[in-house]
Amino acid sequence: MKRRKFIRNTFLGTAASLMGADIVFSASIPKGYTPIALQNPDPYKLFNKDKGMTILNDKPWNIEAKAHLLDDNITPNKYMFIRNNGLIPQNIDIANWKLTIDGESVSSPKTYTLQELKSKFKNYTYQLTLECGGNGRSEFNPPAKGNQWTVGAVSCAEWTGVRLKDILEDVGVKDHAVYIGYHAADTHLSGDPKKEPISRGVPMHKALQEETLLAFKMNGEDIPLAHGYPLRLVAGGWPASASGKWINRISVRNKVHDGTKMKAPAYRVPCKPVAPGEKVKDADMCIIESMPVKSLITYPKSGAMINEEEILNIRGHAWAGELQVETMEYSIDFGATWNACKLENPVNRLAWQHFKASIEFPKKGYYEIWARATDNKGVSQPMILPGWNPKGYLNNACHRIAVKVK
Repeated sequence: MKRRKFIRNTFLGTAASLMGADIVFSASIPKGYTPIALQNPDPYKLFNKDKGMTILNDKPWNIEAKAHLLDDNITPNKYMFIRNNGLIPQNIDIANWKLTIDGESVSSPKTYTLQELKSKFKNYTYQLTLECGGNGRSEFNPPAKGNQWTVGAVSCAEWTGVRLKDILEDVGVKDHAVYIGYHAADTHLSGDPKKEPISRGVPMHKALQEETLLAFKMNGEDIPLAHGYPLRLVAGGWPASASGKWINRISVRNKVHDGTKMKAPAYRVPCKPVAPGEKVKDADMCIIESMPVKSLITYPKSGAMINEEEILNIRGHAWAGELQVETMEYSIDFGATWNACKLENPVNRLAWQHFKASIEFPKKGYYEIWARATDNKGVSQPMILPGWNPKGYLNNACHRIAVKVK
């Protein structure tokens, strides 16, 4: 009875918080009834998102930006994509939040309070690119199952936290450590507390990088709840699924982590190229690590109209996973010829890079501007879709916008 009363009170408290008012006559609410105000919540208000964002799913919440909304050098919360696998945790007790480091490859398990993490270890701030592995999935044919992301499941916010490597050094890691796996406070869609919605991780070499953070601030403020408050892992340059939110435990493993969504086909692509629509055995799928080279035109918005003889200034961002973008180009003749853009260096490793160019059009008519980035290993974006894969991952085809000269 006490447990049922606690759950009911917790629900009512959360509901009142979301609606911004106390629920008068809450004691009279029938068992199992959801107040109308919560039956169809407004995600824009719920998550402080711009109304230009696109809602792909609500159970769980998955929301993406449009290309032109990502024009800021540092992505603000209102334009950051949301990719969830389970239910966002509620009623977080920040005073009693703890992070446990355990696993086969630690000398002995250790637990830290949030305040201990902030005060015991040096704080670092980096701009880090996070992109959903399925960004661009909607373009694949045959269609791939999953959220049909277009181009907006990417961001580059400024993250502040402590380096995971410093924490692991404090705990003590054995020589046979090969992987870390994260565990979090979100709950499975079924409501079963024994099931984890997602529990992924990264190899030790990624966990020990300078820029791999356990972050508690985003853009100088507490991380918004939808993005992992009060503590999240940020492993920039890899699929965002590696950057777990609401982290309360990290396991240091002596094998590749075997948590939820670590097994094929989740976040894996065929180890060798396959024909579109071909079935691929789980054993022939490889884990996605560094994301491929990619770029995005953020200004102007696709469909722009300009006058004849007017110069059009374009701008955008480019990124290349663990690598750096070496050159950036644009084309107005469907890839027949390419022209150089001015490309800035990243603020820090794993941050996206900004580019711009001024374009003159030869005459009136319809044009498309295509953007192509090349990384420092000489690999360029493909002009059309890259190799098909069953889950629709890693689409890094050239971004394109339409322009009409009148």
